[in-house]
Amino acid sequence: MDQFDDRTRANMDVVLEEVCAELPHGGDHESRKYIAERLIEAARGGKVSLGELTYVGRRALVHLLNRHRSA
Repeated sequence: MDQFDDRTRANMDVVLEEVCAELPHGGDHESRKYIAERLIEAARGGKVSLGELTYVGRRALVHLLNRHRSA
């Protein structure tokens, strides 16, 4: 994460916490890791605003929830 500026890192942290707060107990390690990886990919692709990262984080959450339902 050293490749990102302070604002981007802060935005990523905020989004990760907000999105994971919707999971039971704030999410397990694997769920948090999955969402964090999606946020990192987005930031590397230039999506660094709070709105863009929130969108990516929520999409990752929906994907996780759908994956758990079908399992």
